Amino acid sequence: MLPWNRVLRPLSALVLALVLALTSAATATAQTASAPSRGWNDFSCQPSSTHPRPVVLVHGTLGNKIDNWLVLAPYLVKRGYCVFSLDYGQLPGVPFFHGLGPIEESAAQLDAFVERVRTSTGAAKVDIVGHSQGGMMPRYYLKYLGGASEVNALVGLAPNNHGTTLLGLTRLLPYFPGASDLLDRHAPALTAQVAGSDFLTRLNEGGDTVPGVRYTVIATRYDQVVTPYRTQFLSGPNVRNVLLQDLCPLDFSEHVAIGVLDLVAAHEVANALDPANARRTTCASVFG
Repeated sequence: MLPWNRVLRPLSALVLALVLALTSAATATAQTASAPSRGWNDFSCQPSSTHPRPVVLVHGTLGNKIDNWLVLAPYLVKRGYCVFSLDYGQLPGVPFFHGLGPIEESAAQLDAFVERVRTSTGAAKVDIVGHSQGGMMPRYYLKYLGGASEVNALVGLAPNNHGTTLLGLTRLLPYFPGASDLLDRHAPALTAQVAGSDFLTRLNEGGDTVPGVRYTVIATRYDQVVTPYRTQFLSGPNVRNVLLQDLCPLDFSEHVAIGVLDLVAAHEVANALDPANARRTTCASVFG
């Protein structure tokens, strides 16, 4: 009998790579990736008493620190937050499209970046907002690299918390011999995000959360990359799972749009960062 769990992983990772490459290409260009961020990544920013914690934005697979946040970063800056973003998971010779390297190493990069933000701002803790892999990878930092003492809240936009089946396309794996070895050598973060991977098994063993951190997951039922979409949700104390369409039934954002340009999702992110002053999120939230 074939070991299907091991055999099915590579194809889903391969298709995941193709889907992410096509969707990310629509929003990421060399021009914007090389352009300076406006209003964020200002290391002279000092948090206010209203928003005392800096916000660290963590892009998704094949994203980068600028393109993934062209809407959300200015949105939060306008509301008085000190906002920072990083590139992680870079591969040699691959510009602009990051988040492909080993996720454990990416978490270590996030750890170092948070320390830099905390040092420059004087803040004891930060809040993290991540899209896709960027909403899941910080959980490794929280669980294994001491991040729980440095982070107040983690907000995930379509996070790949329990892996993806990619709409069941893993059944096509036998038609792609050798895909697993190829991806493991050249883009290990892809295979690690497939449902049942060794990385995700370790990440989720013993529970989804760690004490002392507030978790919010914002998902869309139209997600075509992290599927089934409900696998994005977390279990445990201090967890709030939100389905975007429960807030705005007319919101048809899919996996990329929810993190890159959706203002309804951005409004709910702001609520998660400041729950004491949260305002109800509706379809009208696109107007501010």
